[in-house]
Amino acid sequence: MASRSTPGPTTPVTLHLVGPHAWTEVPATLGYDAADPYAVRISFGEPDAVDGISWLLGRDLLRAGLERPTGDGDVRLWPARTTGDVLFLHLRAPSGEALFELSRTAVAAFLRQTEQVVPIGAEATALQVDDELAALLSGGGADPAGR
Repeated sequence: MASRSTPGPTTPVTLHLVGPHAWTEVPATLGYDAADPYAVRISFGEPDAVDGISWLLGRDLLRAGLERPTGDGDVRLWPARTTGDVLFLHLRAPSGEALFELSRTAVAAFLRQTEQVVPIGAEATALQVDDELAALLSGGGADPAGR
């Protein structure tokens, strides 16, 4: 497929890793790209770090997690019951799991910015799959079999 990357919003956030005895601040960046309109990337570490870790989260999952517990398996989100500005993010990988707290207000503001790039419900249109398929079928794309 041809790359049509439309840089979208990025927002630095501070997550708090919830540990058994203390919290640890973890810098991260939320990022959105119209080329992958269903996903939000959360990159851990300093914004310019080359060796950072990134996770892709569904934009709908992130939006739903602002209001109610959501997710299953490796990614779960839920708002705190006791305060309005805390969102919990639980990530699980084969190497371990982590529970973070982050600002619900910051996530909601970031999601509103993504909706300016690709409105909710318009993700399939942003992908332009029909155009890509037409190009491939008309001989306008590379055929991996060399035909």
